[in-house]
Amino acid sequence: MLQHPLVSPRATGVAPERRTFLLEEAEELYWNELEWEKLTAEEMTGSGSALVELTFPGFLAFIDGLLLKEANAESKVPACPRPEVVEDVLLFLATRCLELFGSTAPEQRLERDMTERLIDLVLYRLHGLEVDAARRLDLSHLDEI
Repeated sequence: MLQHPLVSPRATGVAPERRTFLLEEAEELYWNELEWEKLTAEEMTGSGSALVELTFPGFLAFIDGLLLKEANAESKVPACPRPEVVEDVLLFLATRCLELFGSTAPEQRLERDMTERLIDLVLYRLHGLEVDAARRLDLSHLDEI
């Protein structure tokens, strides 16, 4: 559908302890934002997938930071993308989906749907795809069915 293969970004050689730390930070953001959503119930109505960006803004901003290729002109530190950490985060999210897979409880099904959509949003960022372009691809695929 993209007319070209997806190629994973080249690893940057993040030290193992730093990689673990960044993964733990991403996991903590996921759990904190999910818990906040459960407490406030702001976005956890309906299918949830359309509102994932509103549910996980800090998490997605963190992912954007891990993939930053150009630093602000005023920054004293150059950009240092860490795509291998984003791949670790994707494994965490996929594992979470599998943990929720067999559940029939509405809240856990919604959490799985939201996590699946979050995986999509992280993959779009990792491969440099715009969300709107990806949505158009999804819709054009439906036309073929």
